[in-house]
Amino acid sequence: MGSNMLGSCLLLQAAPVDPEAFKNTFNFLQGNGVYEEGMMHFLKAMRNTVWTHYDAFIADAQALSAIFMLIFFAVKSYEMMAGDKQLEVMPLLRPFGLVMVILWWPVFTRVVAFPTDIVANKTEAMFDGSQVEVNNLRLQRAQLMNEVANQLMTIQAETETAKKEADTWYENAWESVKSSVKEGFAEVWNPIVELRNRLQVSLQLLATSMLETLALWILRICVYIIFMVQIIFSTILIILGPFAVAISILPAFRDSFTTWVARFVSVNLYSGIAYLVLYVASLFQQYAMEAEISRYQELVGGAGSNMEKLLAFAGNGLLSFGMVIVTFLIGGLTMLTVPSISTWVVSTSGITSAASSMGRGASNLSRMAIKMMKG
Repeated sequence: MGSNMLGSCLLLQAAPVDPEAFKNTFNFLQGNGVYEEGMMHFLKAMRNTVWTHYDAFIADAQALSAIFMLIFFAVKSYEMMAGDKQLEVMPLLRPFGLVMVILWWPVFTRVVAFPTDIVANKTEAMFDGSQVEVNNLRLQRAQLMNEVANQLMTIQAETETAKKEADTWYENAWESVKSSVKEGFAEVWNPIVELRNRLQVSLQLLATSMLETLALWILRICVYIIFMVQIIFSTILIILGPFAVAISILPAFRDSFTTWVARFVSVNLYSGIAYLVLYVASLFQQYAMEAEISRYQELVGGAGSNMEKLLAFAGNGLLSFGMVIVTFLIGGLTMLTVPSISTWVVSTSGITSAASSMGRGASNLSRMAIKMMKG
């Protein structure tokens, strides 16, 4: 009877799962993509919405530009009257060109952002193409993880049944046979109990789910932060940009306009660089998922030769090989380098320092929250 109980523990029976129902449930719990398609569309729509507030201070900037033009012409006129400078027409036309920029501000910003939009559209297309494969592999991996969990739960349930049968048989044997028979049965019964104690699948599934969800949300938060930072910075530059154009009329602030253009281009490059980083990160995710899928398929492939591997895998404490979790974390940390990468293309220090200040503020806020929770 002991051999029968051990044989029943080696049976692997995966519960049948409807693929479409599993897909709907999985997407409901973790989103319909690694980065939540709805959130990505929301960020893109939000950028287009906030850019419509470009005219908040245009009238004020036009008034300032008129005052600065009078000051500029007064200074130039005095220099020519004093004989310090000769009459030059081209420098006198520069203030008129800057005023035209303010008058045609929405068109000007769209023209400046056009090259960066081309980069963003191409890299986004690369990213979207890779995400189709990643999401399919992600679903396939989740199904295989579910099959492995079902097999482990089946073994656990069978060991529970074997334990009850063993208890009944053991009580009868204790009353009718000698202690030598008891010791012989213990050799059969003790491994069953040990196997039962090792296969606590529910806690392993909970720990695995929590760890993978945490890594996934770290990745998503890093991605969302970069796009939100771009929206905030670009909106501020668009709304307050006319002041930079107006003040550049004065010779002392001549470089403010070119500095604004450099920062605006650098901020708008965030999208293109971010999608390129996400595309490269998706290649790592694709490799990690394919590697884990091959291992999960090996675990669920047969009952005999894979039992040792299945038990060793269950004894790790997590029902995951960890490669996908690591790629999620690496992708999230890499996304935080997008502002620095942008300054490699268009050199400007203001954006990087602003992003660094925001990061320090977030760190200080998190430390204060931890101290309050401890207090």
